[in-house]
Amino acid sequence: MVTKVHNLPVDKDAISDHLLGHGISPTAQRMAIARILLARRQHLSADQVLAQLVTNGVSVSKATIYNTLGLFAERRLVRQVIVDASKVFYDSNVSPHHHFYNVDDGELTDVDISELRIDDLPPAPAGTIAEMIDIVIRIRNSD
Repeated sequence: MVTKVHNLPVDKDAISDHLLGHGISPTAQRMAIARILLARRQHLSADQVLAQLVTNGVSVSKATIYNTLGLFAERRLVRQVIVDASKVFYDSNVSPHHHFYNVDDGELTDVDISELRIDDLPPAPAGTIAEMIDIVIRIRNSD
């Protein structure tokens, strides 16, 4: 049986199986990045992943981190949340949900999909279907 926390793999074999299940070859660098991202439900930027790798004594180039995070998002292992042109987070919670983004402290917080109702969406252009709705609600700390 695979050990999981919040449906995320937590041991080496489970992470390897999880990567393979998403069509991703489990290289040493990908495993190290996945171990950080999938440790719990969280939102991390590429720089935060790099900082944790360095803290853990793992040497991975920044380019490898960006390429791996892009691959993970493409294969739906994580969800890419673009807050603005300069802020991108990688979310280990791939279930449908929205976010609060605190512009004062940079924290991204999940909002359960049932807490935000969206009615009467316009029809998608011809030949397309709506895949997902991403809503980021920007907030500030109150005085």
